[in-house]
Amino acid sequence: MRTLIYTAFVSLDGVVDSPGGGLPSETHRSGGWTYKDIEFLPEAYELKGRETEEATALMFGRSSYEAFSPLWPDMEDFAALKELPKYVVSTTLGQDALVDNWGDITILRSLEDVAKAKETDGGPIVIHGSATLARNLSDAGLIDRYHLLVFPVLLGAGKRMFSDTDKDKQMLKVVESETYANGITKFVYDVVR
Repeated sequence: MRTLIYTAFVSLDGVVDSPGGGLPSETHRSGGWTYKDIEFLPEAYELKGRETEEATALMFGRSSYEAFSPLWPDMEDFAALKELPKYVVSTTLGQDALVDNWGDITILRSLEDVAKAKETDGGPIVIHGSATLARNLSDAGLIDRYHLLVFPVLLGAGKRMFSDTDKDKQMLKVVESETYANGITKFVYDVVR
């Protein structure tokens, strides 16, 4: 069974919205909060490089796919991800909306389809962006690991990493943690089943 990993830049109050600056479709007033007022330290982002090396597939919700697919295929920073298989979870996205220069792309229409994708052979599937998808997958018990870089900022508004659904308690096991001089804290959690 494949490991489904949700990776996120997250504010201390749980916001994952527009960390890099956002798109015109995102109106988050604090867009770009990961790069504003916080000193850049390369060592704080080592986890992101490791994810790129270990990922064997990527997963996105429709909105994140539509935001990333016009940009990431041609960006040098994401060259290692270009040919990886991609999964897009959407009930509305049509085949005609898929780009043809970004590896093999499969549309998954339901959480059941995500569960079936996890049952295939292969290594980790990494979810980037996709806050709504991540909340739904978490609520359904489909996420196996969280890779979080928590930023020392309170944003007050924006898409949250977790829903407020009344569900059973879910225990997490800390696999890795480190705090950096700029205040960013890395947490890697495995979901305890």
